[in-house]
Amino acid sequence: MIEIWSYLSEGPLLWLTATLVAYLIGDGIFRATGRQPWANPVLLAVILLAVMLHVTTTDYATYFEGAQFVHFMLGPATVALAVPLFGNLAQVRRMALPMIAALLIGSLTAMLSAVAIGWAMGLDGATLLSLVPKSTTAPVALGISEQIGGSPTLTAVLVILTGIIGAIVVTPLLNLLRVKDWRARGFATGVAAHGIGTARAFQVNETAGAFAGIGMGLNALLTALIAPYIAGLFL
Repeated sequence: MIEIWSYLSEGPLLWLTATLVAYLIGDGIFRATGRQPWANPVLLAVILLAVMLHVTTTDYATYFEGAQFVHFMLGPATVALAVPLFGNLAQVRRMALPMIAALLIGSLTAMLSAVAIGWAMGLDGATLLSLVPKSTTAPVALGISEQIGGSPTLTAVLVILTGIIGAIVVTPLLNLLRVKDWRARGFATGVAAHGIGTARAFQVNETAGAFAGIGMGLNALLTALIAPYIAGLFL
C-alpha cells in the first residue's frame, strides 16, 4: 500500500482530483444544511484537503504541482468578470457615482484597516505588506504582493481567509443592517470578499451575484493602482 501511495502521490491528476472531490463534498454538505453560511463549501474543502495533506504527510509544493490547473483557471475566471459588467452596463451607468464612492471607500478601508492593525500589533516588512491586497481576487493579489515586496504565499492564505470569512458573515450581517437592495449587497460583497464572496452572492440572488462580480473586478483594478502608495505609507 505504501508503494502504491508513493506512486499515486507523484501523479499530477491525484491532487487535482482530490481538490475537485473535496469541493463536491463541501458543496454537498452546504446543500444538505440548506445553504447555511457557516457550511461554506470552500471552507469545508480547505479543511478536508488540509487533513488529507497532514495524514499523508504531503508537502504543499507536491500538492500544488498536481492541482495547479485550478490556480491557472483563476486567470480566465477573473477576465470573465467582464461578462456581468457588460450585461448590467445600463444599471452601472445609472449608479456610476454611488458605485465609485462605495468602491473608493470600500477598497481603501480594506487595505488601510488591515495594514494599520498589523502595524499596531508589531508586524513589519514583507508580512505587513502581504496584508495590503488581501481583499483582492487571488491572481491580482499575488501579483500586487510580489510587486510591493510582500510574500505571495502569505497573501494567498490571507486572500482565501478573507473570502471565506466574508462569505460566511455577509448574508447575516447585511440582513442585520437591513440592506435590501440586491445591487448594493452584491457590490459590497464583491469589494470586500472577492471571488469566494461573489460565489456566495450568486447563491443568494442573481442580481447580487452580478454586482458582486462587478465590485470584485473594479476593486482588483483599483487595488493594483493604489496598493504601492498604501505600502509606501508603512515602509
